[in-house]
Amino acid sequence: MIFKGVRDGKPYPEHGLSYRQWSQIPPRQIRLDELVTTTTVLALDRLLSEDSTFYGDLFPHAVRWQGVIYLEDGLHRAVRAALRNRTVLHARVYDMDAESVPQP
Repeated sequence: MIFKGVRDGKPYPEHGLSYRQWSQIPPRQIRLDELVTTTTVLALDRLLSEDSTFYGDLFPHAVRWQGVIYLEDGLHRAVRAALRNRTVLHARVYDMDAESVPQP
């Protein structure tokens, strides 16, 4: 199993973080088998694209809620890592359990 689980939708409440606030969260390593995805759709063209992060954050976004880490953005990067036999991913993790909203 690559991921801990696969969901269709976010179970946690809206956090309202802006891109600027996400950028203030330092990336950290997360094991792929600790992540629960929030989408069931994978676009093959995006998976195979070399420049898929050109306009976005280099690091996937994840949300820790009720002790579970949900992959909010970055499914294609996570699957790419798994295809390269990597077991960890560098991601920005917003901890809703701690309710630590970064200030702009």
